[in-house]
Amino acid sequence: MTEWITSQALVPYEDALHRMEARAADIAEGRADEAIWLLEHPPLYTAGTSARPEDLTDPDRFPVHQARRGGQYTYHGPGQRVAYVMLDVGKRGRDVRRFVQDLEAWVIAALAEFNVDGHIREGRVGVWVERPDKPPMPDGSLREDKIAAIGIRLRKWVSFHGLSINVEPDLSHFDGIVPCGIREHGVTSLVDLGLPVTMEDLDVALKRSFGQVF
Repeated sequence: MTEWITSQALVPYEDALHRMEARAADIAEGRADEAIWLLEHPPLYTAGTSARPEDLTDPDRFPVHQARRGGQYTYHGPGQRVAYVMLDVGKRGRDVRRFVQDLEAWVIAALAEFNVDGHIREGRVGVWVERPDKPPMPDGSLREDKIAAIGIRLRKWVSFHGLSINVEPDLSHFDGIVPCGIREHGVTSLVDLGLPVTMEDLDVALKRSFGQVF
């Protein structure tokens, strides 16, 4: 059984980290059910274990937190749905690569409910959308923008951290970092794509598509 938790108020990052770690420990010891926690953070940057100092281009803009998850720099803030996944990967085959692919597939399935085609790209973690409405890349290929970021950590085969999907964040807030270390592509959101999607709409899609993958 997976418990769904939704926080209405903005959740401070350190509070979320402590709560995730405690819940993951309880799941590992059989004291709690798996959980998906849906929330928003106040504006902040997080640094994953692969973050490069030069990718933090405006270090004084927002608080910077060491996330201790996989990945590089990312932004969290109002208008972005964060889904922290505390799931027993040990009972799901102990295949970390497959688990990350399942998270990507879950995001793509949820986005499809709004007729958004999400894509996975080799060497680029997260979910991307093609932008034929923008000027092409110098090599003539389609420009692509990132709509969802993924970064997890495992402890005793229980996951925590998770993913974030841009619903209607202030996209200029991404300017203080090189998101996930990728300079040649941009960032978008559902509203930026012209879709009047609310956080509640996305939550419904995430809950409905979760069972298709997990």
